[in-house]
Amino acid sequence: MDSKRRLFREITTPIREGMSTQDLWSGPDHGLIYCWERGRQKRDEDPKLAALAEAGELVVLAWRGGVETAQKGEKFGWLNYLATWQGLRGDDLEILLDDDKVIKCGRTGQEVTFTSALTTEN
Repeated sequence: MDSKRRLFREITTPIREGMSTQDLWSGPDHGLIYCWERGRQKRDEDPKLAALAEAGELVVLAWRGGVETAQKGEKFGWLNYLATWQGLRGDDLEILLDDDKVIKCGRTGQEVTFTSALTTEN
């Protein structure tokens, strides 16, 4: 039996309103749903940025994971970035919390590994 933890929300799910900051960040999803919702809002605010993300570019956002220029070696990103990026692209929120996810930036070719192993100290 597969016991991997999966966080999933359909893009048609309404954005939550009226929640406290504590509730947004301290729930069982650790703020990932809020990051995705914020990406969806940013999509409406900045359609050009959304179009770049839709084209596969790992655009620079508030969280670690965006790519300005390709670099040598491994690059790691936070799941918060991945959730925001999925919302910005207009995708469903879908994150396997126990697995790393590698995405190659469509503009630079840089691969970024998104992992739950990162903390603010990394």
